[in-house]
Amino acid sequence: MSQPKLFTPFRIRNLELDNRIVIAPMCQYSATDGCMNDWHVQHLGQLAQSGAGLLTIEATAVSPEGRITFADVGLYDDRCEEAMGRVIASIRQWSDMPIAIQLAHAGRKASTSKPWEQKGPLAPDEEGGWQTVAPSAIPYNEGHSTPAALDSEGLETVRQQFAEAAKRAARLNVDLIQIHAAHGYLLHQFLSPLSNNRTDNYGGSFENRVRFPLEIFDVVRAAFPADKAISVRISATDWVEGGFNIEEAVEFSRLLEERGVDAIHVSSGGLHPEQQIDVFPGYQVPLARAVKSAVNIPVVAVGLITEPEHAESIVAGGDADFIGLARGVLYNPRWPWHAAAALGAQIHASNQYLRCQPHSLKHLFK
Repeated sequence: MSQPKLFTPFRIRNLELDNRIVIAPMCQYSATDGCMNDWHVQHLGQLAQSGAGLLTIEATAVSPEGRITFADVGLYDDRCEEAMGRVIASIRQWSDMPIAIQLAHAGRKASTSKPWEQKGPLAPDEEGGWQTVAPSAIPYNEGHSTPAALDSEGLETVRQQFAEAAKRAARLNVDLIQIHAAHGYLLHQFLSPLSNNRTDNYGGSFENRVRFPLEIFDVVRAAFPADKAISVRISATDWVEGGFNIEEAVEFSRLLEERGVDAIHVSSGGLHPEQQIDVFPGYQVPLARAVKSAVNIPVVAVGLITEPEHAESIVAGGDADFIGLARGVLYNPRWPWHAAAALGAQIHASNQYLRCQPHSLKHLFK
């Protein structure tokens, strides 16, 4: 049997990945004042034994007000950096899986309670809440407070915050940075005319709406070692008429490629409460295919890709170079093992787990 494409290696800049499976960032809402703790050792540690090619740390805020909730992870001060360093050191003691981090700012979707508490957004004067910021003073929905529109000084502050977080990630020897420009958070808010009604150089035309996200890429690229890769996650459509769409997403991806981005992770939605999404297995793959057809850099597809054969068909068929796992790998942290068994491939497993290899699949583990 020939080697499945899903389990062939791939190089992103100088980062060699064993296979085409990447674990996407998934918020845990379990940090204390932005600091990781033992939950993150447990959570990320088990995923680092999954056999995937890359592990991505959850959305990590570049400032306290950039957190989605008061329990989000941050990388904006020495305490956050030290706490994350302890978690990464623990993981790397037992796993050589490359580690990426997603740097993010929630913008107008910040200052909320933990999802399972079901309290929704928190007002600035509520415990655990704060004043949010955004491109324009347009709340996400009726339940959210009106954000403060970023002025020139505020824009510069955010640039500096992303740059400083990138420097901290470099000190932690993170292998790759992903910039979060998707799911309705700050950079996506600049991209979409539904959330950006500015009349300066950062609003209105497509060229103006992409300006700030491109500036953020530039400052992160300048702050992170030149030999290390940077990717950007985008929402390729808002799924709302008049919003950011696939045509603009393709052009934005081209502009990022010209600036030196190493990969594009294609998701969708999250910007507007009236989005209408027809969800089915692989529903976002056509978006990834459209971006991949326009750029010459790796593209990641994500979204209800749950079956090994489906994942293999996406990569082998050229729709994307990687598939991203999120909720599916929370449900089944050994998904890459089972996919390798189903497709006749091999994955790396720690010596401590070798005895679990089924006799009928004695060549599963390297």
